Amino acid sequence: MIWLQLTANTGPVECCLAVRKALDQMHAEARKAGVDVRVVEQVDGPAPGTLLSILLELDDPASGNADRLLAARWCGSILWVCESPYRKMVRRKNWFVGGSAFVPPDDTADCGEIRYEATRASGPGGQHVNKTDSAIRATHVASGLSVKVQSERSQHANKRLAARLLASKLADLDAQATEQGRAERRLRHTQAERGNAARVFVGPRFVERGGA
Repeated sequence: MIWLQLTANTGPVECCLAVRKALDQMHAEARKAGVDVRVVEQVDGPAPGTLLSILLELDDPASGNADRLLAARWCGSILWVCESPYRKMVRRKNWFVGGSAFVPPDDTADCGEIRYEATRASGPGGQHVNKTDSAIRATHVASGLSVKVQSERSQHANKRLAARLLASKLADLDAQATEQGRAERRLRHTQAERGNAARVFVGPRFVERGGA
């Protein structure tokens, strides 16, 4: 099992659309590889059908390493070459998405008291987002840090994911506060490598350059 984050970083709405397109492509690759995908956290973009970022849990039910191989394909800078569908006068055609993978915290990680609240799933996830009230908003009581987790599983599964996500974010905050070491993951909303793209997609249909 591994977590994969796709983010538009500080990019404009076109980058947020690229995240959504990358998510759809990643789902197609996951089905072909036999990898289960679950949404851990998503942040909606400024336009309908777009995503500022999405955090996914990838799992190979065959207990192999297909999940890690798939995640590795989406790490680094992802480039989408396409005219803007939102701003016709914009000459820019290069839109970047950042991808990073990391091992999630252990299920037994203790981050203190957590308050859970059932809520309805939301956002542009389409068939990937649950339409029931099984989504969970979890708040770390001591710090006030809050996350929302939604998937196609039960509230119980979402609670477990929310606890792990909170543990990861709290570890980041602790590392920043003490200035000792680094957490295995940092949300890279302010960083995006331009150039040396790991993968390049072109056109409105998001076709990979050099791909099959």
